[in-house]
Amino acid sequence: MRNRARRALAALILLAALAIASPARADVVTDWNAVAASALAAPAGASPPGANQGALGAVSLAMVHGAVYDAVNAIAGGHEPYVSSPVAEPSYSQEAAVAAAARHMLINGGLTGPAGFAPARITAIETAYMNTLAGIPAGPDREGGIATGVAAATAVIAARAGDGRFPAAPFYTFPVGALPGEWRPTSGVNDPFAWLKDVAPFVLPDTDLFRARKPNALHTKAYADDYNEVKAIGRATGSTRTQPQTDAANYWGLTNPTATIASALRSIATTQGGTVADHARLFASTYTNIADAIIVTWRDKARYLFWRPITAIQQGDADGNPATEGEPGWTSLIAAPPYPDHPSGLSTVGCSAMESVRYFYGRDEATFSGTTLPTAAAPNGVTRAFTSFSQLCDDIVDARVWSGIHFRFADTESAKLGSRVAHWGNRHAFR
Repeated sequence: MRNRARRALAALILLAALAIASPARADVVTDWNAVAASALAAPAGASPPGANQGALGAVSLAMVHGAVYDAVNAIAGGHEPYVSSPVAEPSYSQEAAVAAAARHMLINGGLTGPAGFAPARITAIETAYMNTLAGIPAGPDREGGIATGVAAATAVIAARAGDGRFPAAPFYTFPVGALPGEWRPTSGVNDPFAWLKDVAPFVLPDTDLFRARKPNALHTKAYADDYNEVKAIGRATGSTRTQPQTDAANYWGLTNPTATIASALRSIATTQGGTVADHARLFASTYTNIADAIIVTWRDKARYLFWRPITAIQQGDADGNPATEGEPGWTSLIAAPPYPDHPSGLSTVGCSAMESVRYFYGRDEATFSGTTLPTAAAPNGVTRAFTSFSQLCDDIVDARVWSGIHFRFADTESAKLGSRVAHWGNRHAFR
């Protein structure tokens, strides 16, 4: 009997060692992040070039993951709810709850506006849902998990009703200026989602709690330094960029960058390990911080209405600064998005996300990667590896300058802004 107990103990020790040594794998939370991010990504050619579907998709993902978190937390317990805490038994399937919450939010949450998803995307969502349920034994616990997920999503939908998304026409668009320093469209398109500035925050009590410092004045040396840097390195042809800098600019600029960040977040969760409940909380806190950072950023874009480098450089002789020389034919490596320069949306998003995961894991060092959406040139996407969370943030700040679409001050201020928003959210929600 004693030998049998020893053998059992040895087997348990071996299993524990194998579990530690084995690479972490994806789970139902990361699976449904991929499903939702794919469903919310704008179809190629379906919208104005550079329009803001990335930011809108990230705001929608905050709703998806808020519902997923409440569903899992109702079953697993341990943390305060985001919106609601449906009645649930500990035996209910967390996997079924995740799938049901995400599916119900995607199908019924109005995340893409009145038009809804195209039929092919609804089919993809429903197929993913059935595939998840097929891996869960039928019975009361699966049904209980489904009911918990639907209840959590229904509560988030109700809480976000009338939150400012998809306002009735006429809705806000960025005012177009004509004077030096004032923003004007660079492709004839004005951001159709400029109303994001008025969307109700997810965690912050007030979006005016944080704001970026105003852009450098046109007559200053700081402005001239940023101007001359982006003019030299961000141009489409004749640039001083190295090949690695061009690769970084293209990585963050040629496909939907918030989809790339979603890929990085899934890689982080997979490589760092954790339970379904851990990942539900990680993604909910990260995406609600991202959403609030986006709303704050779009409020600041409307506040400052600062011109893009392409406009500034083409009209540089009119800015009143003797240290800037205009170049009428200058173009950027990456086409400028149709909204003002300051602050930088992607820098805010990326740095708020990385501040969120840094807080969650209690460290900055981590090995992970992110993969872009497929393109004709890269059918499997392009993968970029990182060794710390702050490295991804810094990579975006530099890449947007190397792309020619932002002045450096817009990016560095946005990195600080996104980190401050996340710092507040990390300490006041999902505790």
